[in-house]
This record gives sequence, structure tokens and C-alpha cells, in this order.
Amino acid sequence: MYYWSDEIAPSSGRRGLRWGFTSRRGGVSAPPHDELNLGGRTGDDPDAVARNREVVASSVGVTVDRLLFMDQCHGTDVVVVDGPWAGSTPPADGMVTTRDDLALAVLVADCVPVLLADRVAGVVGVVHAGRPGMTARIVDEAVASMRALGALRIIAAVGPSVCGRCYEVPAAMRDAAADVSPVSATVSWSGTPAIDVAAGVVDQLRGHDVAVTWVPGCSREDERLYSYRQTGQTGRFAGVVRLGPLAATA
Repeated sequence: MYYWSDEIAPSSGRRGLRWGFTSRRGGVSAPPHDELNLGGRTGDDPDAVARNREVVASSVGVTVDRLLFMDQCHGTDVVVVDGPWAGSTPPADGMVTTRDDLALAVLVADCVPVLLADRVAGVVGVVHAGRPGMTARIVDEAVASMRALGALRIIAAVGPSVCGRCYEVPAAMRDAAADVSPVSATVSWSGTPAIDVAAGVVDQLRGHDVAVTWVPGCSREDERLYSYRQTGQTGRFAGVVRLGPLAATA
């Protein structure tokens, strides 16, 4: 079910943490969304998506109504979450919370999923960073939102996404990305202009003194992941994070 995951036990003054990136294995969706599609706007059977989300919610110890998704729109809005959505899901590309009874999720199928945590302050967050989000520096907004909630020592897990070799773009688009994060400018397998969005995201996180775990993998090259660039109609995998409790005191 998970492409990569980690669970960190609570320790003195530090909360526990569960976070990871799902794969496309272990769900009930039929082709072309097979198997663990978590995206609700992909043309998949809504009942299958709901069952898949229940599986992921259970894996991090919450009920499905407490596994929160965003209405992602390639913007820079980051919302502070303190409970299940009341009404429609808000448009946003980042969420942060101090609640340990919620799990936050970000959907991707080539874009960069980012998970954030400060185990001391007790703050976690997620970010959807495609090329528009990276160049608009949504990372800055997410870090600022976490710090407004008291975060000081932020760590991040950056998940698999389409790699620079597979993300061919017009030269002007690559140049615009390089103006924001020079390390994002690269070339494709065939030597044409390309963008490494994840490299730009990691560069921006490190610019905020965020310690980064960068999970290797290319969504277009790895059949365990969903990739819009590879297949067109496809599902979505997710980055999921949940804050854990403080260590028990004697």
C-alpha cells in the first residue's frame, strides 16, 4: 500500500509521527485506476475511491472523515485545519494543523507531494507543489503557516514525482522556473529543456532550514505510482501525515 512510509515514536518533548506516500497497490479500483486510487475526480467509481480512502485512513489510525483532502488548484493558499470539513472541501494546495486526531493528505500523479512536521511544537502540514506551485513558492507559504502555529524545527519528506528527465517543457518555461530556483533547470532524456520540480522544492525547503528526506522515484518511470504524463487517464496517489501523541511521563 505504501511506496514509502515511516513511523517515529514519541520521545522526550517530541511527539510521535506517521507519514508516508502511498503506491497504486492494495486497493479496489478497476483499470485504468487500479488499484489504490485516492483521487475523486479521475473518472473512477466513487464507491471504490471511498473504500480506498478508508484503507488509508485505517493505516494511520483515523476514521475516514478525519483523513482530510484539499480541493487542489495549483495555487498558493494554505489553510489551518482544526477538524473535519464542515461543508465543501476548500480550494487550497496546503494544509497545516496542530491536531493529533486528524490526518492530512495531498494527492498527486506527477506533482511533488510534500509532508512537513515539527515534533516539538506539534505541527504538521502537507503541500501540493506542481510547477505552478513551485514557481509561485507555495513552500514559503506553508512554512510561514507552520511557524505561525509555533513551529521552529521543521522536517520534511518530499515524495516521488515526475523527474526532470521526464518533464520536457518549452525553453521559456524552464527559464521561468530557473528564475525562481536555478537548480530546477535541467534537460530531458532527449536533451530538450526540462524542469526538475522536486529539486526546486527541496532547494526552497532547505532555504528555510528545513531538514529534508527526499524519497527517490519517478512517477512516470515507476509502475507502482500514478502518472498523468505517462498514461493520461489515471488515478492519484497521496502523501499522508499524522501527528502522534507526546511520550508518556512517569
